[in-house]
Amino acid sequence: MSATPNNIGVSADTGTSTPTEISDEEPPVRISIDIVAAARRHIAFLRVVDESEWLHHESNMLESIRRYDELWMPLISDLTEGSTTPVILPPFDVQWVWYCHTLNPVSYRRYCESRFSKMIGKPTIFDEENEDYAVMRCKGIWVQKYPTEPFENELDSDSQYPDVRNEDLLIEMKKQRLLKRYKRFLCILQKFADGCPRLVPAADISLLWLTHLSYPTIYAGDMEIEDIARKMVGVWEKVMEEEVGATRKLWESIYNQPYEKAGGQVIMDLGDVVSIKPPWEVSNCDEHTKYKSVMPRFLLEVCVHVRHNPTKVMQENAKKKFLRLRVMRCHRELKMDKPFCSFPSDSWQKTWHLYCEFGTKGIVLDLRLRGGRFKGSSSKDMVAVLWNDLLRSPSLTLESKLDQQVRVVVSITPPAQAPYLFKCVPDRVTDDSGAMISDVVLKMNNYRPQEGRWLSRTVLDHAGRQCFVFRMRVAGGIWRRGGETPSTVKREDRIIEIREGSWSYLAGTIGRVPVAEKVVGTATPREPPDHQTAAWCFSTGDELTIHWELPPSTAAGLSFSLQNQACPDSSQMKLLKGRKLQYQTKKPNSLKEKGKQSMNNGQEVDEDDDDEGFLTLVRFTEENPIGRATALLNWKLLVVELLPEEDAVLALLLCVSILRSVSEMRKEDVGSLLIRRRLKEAKQGTRDWGSVVLHPSCSSDISSPHLQPWHWNAMAVTAAASNGADNFTKQPAFTYSPVEGGDKLYKRGIIA
Repeated sequence: MSATPNNIGVSADTGTSTPTEISDEEPPVRISIDIVAAARRHIAFLRVVDESEWLHHESNMLESIRRYDELWMPLISDLTEGSTTPVILPPFDVQWVWYCHTLNPVSYRRYCESRFSKMIGKPTIFDEENEDYAVMRCKGIWVQKYPTEPFENELDSDSQYPDVRNEDLLIEMKKQRLLKRYKRFLCILQKFADGCPRLVPAADISLLWLTHLSYPTIYAGDMEIEDIARKMVGVWEKVMEEEVGATRKLWESIYNQPYEKAGGQVIMDLGDVVSIKPPWEVSNCDEHTKYKSVMPRFLLEVCVHVRHNPTKVMQENAKKKFLRLRVMRCHRELKMDKPFCSFPSDSWQKTWHLYCEFGTKGIVLDLRLRGGRFKGSSSKDMVAVLWNDLLRSPSLTLESKLDQQVRVVVSITPPAQAPYLFKCVPDRVTDDSGAMISDVVLKMNNYRPQEGRWLSRTVLDHAGRQCFVFRMRVAGGIWRRGGETPSTVKREDRIIEIREGSWSYLAGTIGRVPVAEKVVGTATPREPPDHQTAAWCFSTGDELTIHWELPPSTAAGLSFSLQNQACPDSSQMKLLKGRKLQYQTKKPNSLKEKGKQSMNNGQEVDEDDDDEGFLTLVRFTEENPIGRATALLNWKLLVVELLPEEDAVLALLLCVSILRSVSEMRKEDVGSLLIRRRLKEAKQGTRDWGSVVLHPSCSSDISSPHLQPWHWNAMAVTAAASNGADNFTKQPAFTYSPVEGGDKLYKRGIIA
């Protein structure tokens, strides 16, 4: 067998190792609705519900139930003729009550038949435009029928709670805080579930089931309601481990495929089924399309299930064999091995569960044998599974065989836009024009001295691409041998600017920053109100105030205030110290123990100290009154993670301004601003930042910080290749030319 980086082959005597699609055999189950299209609208509906905090206030819930029970259901009943459902939709709060009610189909059918002597169905509307039309049509009918009742829920928070006549509906509301697999699951329920524990739906099946339930007349026509309810665990019910195990075993015995897949796991937490959320926040907009130098990140979830064929295994070699997983690009040093003997023959084992950037291209599965003529191990068979091949598969799943001994099923979720990652690395000093201080530039300028001195930093994205260059003005004037030297400028003139784009290199590593027209943000220091405060004005319209308590030895005494002139209400945006909301560190116990034993300069580091330098940017809106974290900053390391909806320029200005102020406050170089040369980085593609992240269920096997969320061990992940974790705390022994200005000049401009 031969294998090259661009063409991975397989051994000739083992047949093909090309991934194959899972069988397309259609289960004999009827579903009288385009349930995939309905599921898309279902997700959009639930997202709005999640963002509408007011829906879940007790008084609003009670008023919504009253409106549903007394107004909406009689109205829709009068308009329903036979099995034809009118194409109208009620106000959103009533839609939510209606949705919750339909999730208990037995109760809903009894309610409709006892009160209206018929089932009340829901219109099948799968696009936003028709939804808006249906709501507006309903509003016209509502106003005519109920002239004294407002169409929208206008209950004040101080109003008296309405009486509740339907206690069961209130309970259902409080409980509620892709197609082929769904059909297969229903087929199991109808034909094979008798005598078994209740079956537990995986996340993707549960989504389609809830969508199906929310159309009660269609669901009633398709299913035997009481029978299904008896055999299946509801989304709000307690889950027993034996029920999960029985579901997996039954599915595997019937379909000979793993029950769970990427995006379709059964997750248990203290006995409850947990709603599935991606490891990143989903954004509906991207503020960075205006920056041509910024490329979006896309992540997909990957699950690899393995099972060996007991009739083909050579027992004498079983202990020497192992299966290795690699990614094709972006993280070439990644090698995850699993011993062959750990794979079961009677069930599928979820061997790897990870998140990969789409740029990794795919994974390589390599069956290897230890020993032999060569040291280490030799490959027996391998197969490459490409993301594009998986995306072309209708089920996003492919199956492969390795050496006729191992069956492997790989599944993914569709790529989704992920948060942006930026880090700032040191670069050469530049002059007022943006050119690096160098003899090359001096010669190009006919030996006219370069005026002004600016500290420069290059902003790299997750793949090491140059996106921005920011500069901090330190000194003015020129350097002339035996004569003039640059001198520090006044404090109010020590501005910070950010330019979009990359360096234009003139010769080797000597270059110029992007042109002045590419300036996308500035920060200007302003006179603070007292000696324990620093203040900055940003070109974005925001003002940052930093206050500290004496003595300023740590960041514990720091407090931050961020205000926008266009939105003077300070509650619109806040900077919270530490990693908050979705950025809170939730390490597995094994990793927590390792973190407590981590060493820095020979001293033990307390895990609580890891939060120093971290700030969480939280925005408050009408849709998110409790706040939504849009960015995580580490001003000490100059590292940023932000959602696509948050502006990178604001986040970078915040980082640099805070670092400048804290360095001045402490009278020390807190963030290695005195380094004035580019440090050696890991070679691109070796272990690109954030290219592969292990799911928490797999993180205990490998302790590499590069396979964990970067903010779990920020210093190790973002450190340069040459100096490891000490890179940000120890300055390398660079030799700087006197033309650039000595350390004293930059200490006066940054620290003094």
